[in-house]
Amino acid sequence: MADPRGFLKHRERELPQRRPVPVRIQDWREVYEAQPVDQLQRQASRCMDCGIPFCHSGCPLGNLVPEWNTLAWRGDWRDAIDRLHATNNFPEFTGRLCPAPCETACVLGINSEPVTIKQVEVTTVERAFDAQRVDPMPPERLTGKRVAVVGSGPAGLAAAQQLTRAGHTVAVYERADRLGGLLRYGIPEFKMEKSVVDRRLNQMTQEGTIFRTGVDVGRDLTGDQLRERFDAVVLAIGATVPRDLQVPGRELGGIHQAMDFLPPANRVAVGERVADQVTATGKDVVVIGGGDTGADCIGTSLRQGARSVTSLEIMPQPGEHRPPHQPWPTYPMLFRVASAHEEGGDRVYAVSTKEFLGDTDGQVAGLRISEVALREGRFEEVAGTERVIPAQLVLLAMGFLGPRREGLLEQLGVELDERSTVRRDASFMSSVPGVFVAGDAGRGQSLIVWAIAEGRSAAHGVDAYLSQAGSRLPRPIHPTDRPLTV
Repeated sequence: MADPRGFLKHRERELPQRRPVPVRIQDWREVYEAQPVDQLQRQASRCMDCGIPFCHSGCPLGNLVPEWNTLAWRGDWRDAIDRLHATNNFPEFTGRLCPAPCETACVLGINSEPVTIKQVEVTTVERAFDAQRVDPMPPERLTGKRVAVVGSGPAGLAAAQQLTRAGHTVAVYERADRLGGLLRYGIPEFKMEKSVVDRRLNQMTQEGTIFRTGVDVGRDLTGDQLRERFDAVVLAIGATVPRDLQVPGRELGGIHQAMDFLPPANRVAVGERVADQVTATGKDVVVIGGGDTGADCIGTSLRQGARSVTSLEIMPQPGEHRPPHQPWPTYPMLFRVASAHEEGGDRVYAVSTKEFLGDTDGQVAGLRISEVALREGRFEEVAGTERVIPAQLVLLAMGFLGPRREGLLEQLGVELDERSTVRRDASFMSSVPGVFVAGDAGRGQSLIVWAIAEGRSAAHGVDAYLSQAGSRLPRPIHPTDRPLTV
């Protein structure tokens, strides 16, 4: 283990400082400042190297957390990155974007503050990149088998890298003009700069993965053509059907889904030009939905110069401490303050939108809302609480319902389950032989760490299917696995 008395000597949880709010909302750079290495190693020394490390079960990837915590504490960064990459293809993504279920499962967190696992992770991989220790790992030989991966988000990239390293010829198809999926156009620069994605794509290209952008599979390339050209197909197309809010006034102008607002903003943030971009500049913005996507809309709106930003959430405000019905090591529902929340705006809980109000030009001008109470599993309006709040821009960030059926899924004829996601077996294969599914398309909307774990597991299934003799690739999870969360 690291320092046997580290968790006793260093009880405080130390994280890097965020850049001052007045400074960081003037640009799109990542919000965190560098953390002193000695402070980071002090945090790594708090790891108890538990006999049963629950951080493993909290993490879908089964990351070897105690091992690389110890190595980071010792300053053995070369071995630390090897241990980290043994279970996670992209720790620089999860170290920035994952909500860290490993930390809520940390044994130290039972009666103290958990180890800053996520920060040790991202520091380890960043030091490896800085030292040029993240080398391409091309296969020693090729199998002669061809695999198509549809979608270049974290699930698709993880599957592609694993299968390329196993010796298969892998082509990744992406309908957008650039690679990365939601990593590229859904995640704002202030959470992860796109250079972080580009350097990993460069490694994959050197390993032999083939990338094809601007190809809408299902339209430019049909499902039948895909199956004719490739020995196996991995669907990593995400869950892109957004949940809508059908209340009176929904047809008004100025009401947009979050994924119609964030991608253009991300393009402009890196210097691209976007015609007819919808911006928050000078407007009262209302974001409906209190999750990560909602927070991304808040931070983006503030950087664009919104006059005000209000976030609405139908659920009651969570508490600041773990509730009794969500015991350790589950992932508790807590009141969390993301960097975007720190930057401004109002967060309003336990309210429901009854109507969108418009002006004479057919544009949204406000929302009629009321407070609600959860009684016997149903939301009921609280009498006398109705009010109107101004809004010239409304962003819907209420989650996603599943993958789009039209086009590729219909052409392939795959079965869907009761949640409208693609049904798959224990090997991650769909009802169509040779067609596999990974990530949100099969799991439903979930976390980036689950996407990477699913991509790795699907690669294991594909490799076993193509070799007919089992696979040497790891399989982190089974399709029916569920996290230690509620």
